[in-house]
Amino acid sequence: MGATYSELPNKLVRAANGIDYAYREGGQGTVPLVLLQHFRGNLDNWDPALIDALTATRRVVTFDNTGVGGSTGTTPSTVEQVAHDAIAFLDAMEIDQADLLGFSLGSFVAQEIALIRPGVVRRLILASSAPQGAAGMHGWAADVIGAISTPQTGPEEYLGVFFSRSPSSRQAGEEALRRMYARNDDRDQASTWATRLAQYDAVCAWGVPDHALLQASERYRCAGVRGQRRQ
Repeated sequence: MGATYSELPNKLVRAANGIDYAYREGGQGTVPLVLLQHFRGNLDNWDPALIDALTATRRVVTFDNTGVGGSTGTTPSTVEQVAHDAIAFLDAMEIDQADLLGFSLGSFVAQEIALIRPGVVRRLILASSAPQGAAGMHGWAADVIGAISTPQTGPEEYLGVFFSRSPSSRQAGEEALRRMYARNDDRDQASTWATRLAQYDAVCAWGVPDHALLQASERYRCAGVRGQRRQ
């Protein structure tokens, strides 16, 4: 049995754009599953239970995009540029084809990657997602902004954003947090306030209502991308 996610070392790879990307990888397989993280998230914000379940049957790669966590550079303020940077990481890892799993902001980036370079995407899995320009996407609810609008965020803010107030949901969230914070050595660097500002700008720009942009979703079929979308 290989190492669990909590035991995987942090690694760095230099890309052609001059960025050193922090990443972890585990499991085995020909076509990797590459995970794209949520707003302000880093390598340690993936639930180890999820990653361990995935690596049981395939190779899984998690990484910090430009300027996030342990990666160098300045975090871009547009989803399109974040996608270009993610493609630079894939190139540096010599990944010619991958399955992409994008979570929240990561799902926006995954959609852009599929449009920019469709040949690299075999399957696309979008969690907590919506297409660019969709109604109701411009800005976030006041309670969400309140939880993520401080320089330092912790477990309580994570619970408030990702889990409901029901006892069962709170329990599930607390269990997930215990797994995420169980790693004591070689933890990833926390995302900076500059990353928060840039990513928030990217999310808001993505959400500006624009019906014409919704037609881009039709291009997934033209690109031959298979997968499932959740809105």
